[in-house]
Amino acid sequence: MANKLAALLVLCLVLVAAVGVPKANADEFADCFNSCEKECKTEGNGHTTCEMKCDTDCSDKAFAAKLNIKIP
Repeated sequence: MANKLAALLVLCLVLVAAVGVPKANADEFADCFNSCEKECKTEGNGHTTCEMKCDTDCSDKAFAAKLNIKIP
């Protein structure tokens, strides 16, 4: 029973991941992340710091865009 439940959970996660992120949003996130990371590293910050900062910033922007909210 536990194996069936785990398999169902994995299947649901795969379906949500496949349907949940439209291609345009993924491209916008990638563009945001790449430019943010480049700028962050030129400021002298390390890889991990920049990855965490840019992931948060770009995720917030993508979420706000879905809700039609402008972030200053």
